Amino acid sequence: MYRIFLFLLLSYSVSAQNDSTFIRSVYNTALSDGEAYEDLRSLCKDIGARITGSAEAEMAVLWGKSKMEEYGFDKVYLQEIQVPHWERGTKEAGWIKTNKGEIIKVHLLALGGSIGTNGTMEADIIEFNSLEDLKKANSKQVEGKIVFINQPMDEQQINTFRAYGGCYAIRGFGAVEASKLGAKAVLIRSLGLPIDEHPHTGSMHYVDTVERIPAAALSTLDAEKLSEVLTNGSAKFVLEMDCRAYPDATSYNVIGEMTGTESPEEIITFGGHLDSWDTGEGAHDDGAGIVHCLEALRILKTLNYRPKHTLRLVFFMNEENGNRGGQSYAKIVSDLGEKQIAAVESDRGGFAPRGFHCDGEENYVQLLETFEEDLTHYDLHVFEKGYGGVDISPLKKYYPEIPLFGFVPDSQRYFDFHHAPSDVFENVNKRELELGAAAIASLLFLLDKNL
Repeated sequence: MYRIFLFLLLSYSVSAQNDSTFIRSVYNTALSDGEAYEDLRSLCKDIGARITGSAEAEMAVLWGKSKMEEYGFDKVYLQEIQVPHWERGTKEAGWIKTNKGEIIKVHLLALGGSIGTNGTMEADIIEFNSLEDLKKANSKQVEGKIVFINQPMDEQQINTFRAYGGCYAIRGFGAVEASKLGAKAVLIRSLGLPIDEHPHTGSMHYVDTVERIPAAALSTLDAEKLSEVLTNGSAKFVLEMDCRAYPDATSYNVIGEMTGTESPEEIITFGGHLDSWDTGEGAHDDGAGIVHCLEALRILKTLNYRPKHTLRLVFFMNEENGNRGGQSYAKIVSDLGEKQIAAVESDRGGFAPRGFHCDGEENYVQLLETFEEDLTHYDLHVFEKGYGGVDISPLKKYYPEIPLFGFVPDSQRYFDFHHAPSDVFENVNKRELELGAAAIASLLFLLDKNL
């Protein structure tokens, strides 16, 4: 019995040592021989912003397929899907007209999916501090006016995603609630923490039973300015937007694989979303996530790692305004009868990695926690139950027991750039991006060994 125990102990020690050595090689490769930063530069500068249905989105599909082929993955292919096609049109314009005759130009962006104004729109403006305050108003207060919802993100939240979640509803449902009361349009304070001139766009929603009205986001700086004007008296707002929607377009998820050597029929899906909003360059959202996962698979191949299970990299299309890529992927693989055993997503920016969340049963959370010993030396300390990601979440419908793992970077600066013109390549730190790619490659390695 003692000999058996000693053998098992030595076997575990050697295995742990091998894991540690391999992960060290992953980080060395990412930091000294990495391709992540150049790949992100190419995606941002050679392709640009990639809103679904645009020529840039089409070129991004070709870019992604070419990159996967260049890196020599075992399989590279496209998965056809249908996606929404919305265009911003002529650049938006807006002005505050004070009761003293002053005209103040503001920085604003139409919310994704909004209708246009059909020319110039002018109306009195009324301010509400939250969506709940708007819901409590009556139509006599609002009818014929432009509603301004000035609800800031909660700066006291340490995790900025919680602050974002706390006021997302003003963007998602502000137009519906304002229209119910007869408003002509709705303006929201951008969902961002800094006070600056960069407006933040993002998806919004209509319902068929409520008249559609234009919706736009003011920069936080201009939201403060408008609120100050309204504190001192009444004001009008002049708005012009040329948005329009088109029939659905054909696009693609881009897929690359390393085939498993022991259980190739068992698939670990991982990736991010290839589309972005049409402002900035989609560098953090989600160029960084795309590059994290591309580089992770490239590193594993460079180190001659042969996975037990099939590792499938997916560049999902249309996360921002429909999640058609994630929904289509989940249905297609289910219809094919594939065995999906885990999924990983990076869609929280290219900042310094902190760890991973697990959306799964307790045994998978416990498995994730066991990885801390191997990864804590790399400044990773978050290994806990949490959210996986938008693109991989539809897999739960078809694979209820699948564990979903979400990459968790430092969140403090993400909402400086989220959906804003400032989300450009220059605002991504090279070393932080490389560390994120290494963290994801290491997680894939550990999942593949232990599932």
